[in-house]
Amino acid sequence: MQTAFLLILTGALLIEALVGYPPALYRGIRHPVVWFGALIGWLDRHLNREAESFARRRAMGVVALLVLLLATVLPAAAVQWALLPFGWAGIAVLALLAATLPAQRSLHEHVRAVADGLEEGGLEGGRAAVAMIVGRNPQSLDEAGVVRAATESLAENFSDGVVAPAVWCGLFGLPGAVFYKAVNTADSMIGHRSSRHAAFGWAAARLDDLINLPASRLAALWIVLAASLTPAADAGGAVRAVWRDARHHRSPNAGWPEAAMAGALGLRLAGPRVYGDVRVEDGWMGDGRAAATPEDLRRALSLYRLACRLQLVALAWGVALLLA
Repeated sequence: MQTAFLLILTGALLIEALVGYPPALYRGIRHPVVWFGALIGWLDRHLNREAESFARRRAMGVVALLVLLLATVLPAAAVQWALLPFGWAGIAVLALLAATLPAQRSLHEHVRAVADGLEEGGLEGGRAAVAMIVGRNPQSLDEAGVVRAATESLAENFSDGVVAPAVWCGLFGLPGAVFYKAVNTADSMIGHRSSRHAAFGWAAARLDDLINLPASRLAALWIVLAASLTPAADAGGAVRAVWRDARHHRSPNAGWPEAAMAGALGLRLAGPRVYGDVRVEDGWMGDGRAAATPEDLRRALSLYRLACRLQLVALAWGVALLLA
């Protein structure tokens, strides 16, 4: 069974890397994350009542999370149970379905758009592009701030959007990947500490922190290994930054890949940031330059591509051993 799950994962990552999620498919049926988001929004509107006590709203958040998981994971498990008996054909279909959940290609395209925007449209072009991938106020960012924001997003989403779905798909197949993406989507929508979601989003935020623990550490490892194979990167600096700085990030997980990326590129990432009108104090990842340039973002993308390939090679090697 584990071999089948790893085959599903390997096929899914290959398919997604090659074709991503086709725009025509998105226009026709949207994306699974959009479906998850629609259900989460409905649960938020109907179960998160501001007149209720904090404890009651937190309990309703637990109920909402359970409803979300039952509505998404059970159908995925049923599909997998129905298809696996068909052998290679079933695995191929499951890989095609699972390929909708990682975000290797789309993450690369969104971050590359920031580098393109800076180089072709100047600061305003970079701000417009980075506003698509980060929550902070783009008008508060100079060129170096735009580059750092995009690089941080690339590192963090390498963990959240690529490595974590791979970990859970490798463990449990399609329902594992669906489980992860449902929780991660819930965290992104209701897991923040706003007055409306401090109680209702508690369960989603805590579960998301827990299920991202292994992926964040693994993502840092892939970045370190990619740096060791890149002459212009510093693998030793990546290791030192992770060891020294990762635990000082306000997130228990994001600091690992961000520190690895910062150390590998000789940059300083994270630190104090502005979200809307709110200034968030955070520890610096890395001890290099804060004055990041668009070329640094290109270097980060190169490391990211290599890290994705290393993950795929490791998977293929593991599958080969299991099939031998």
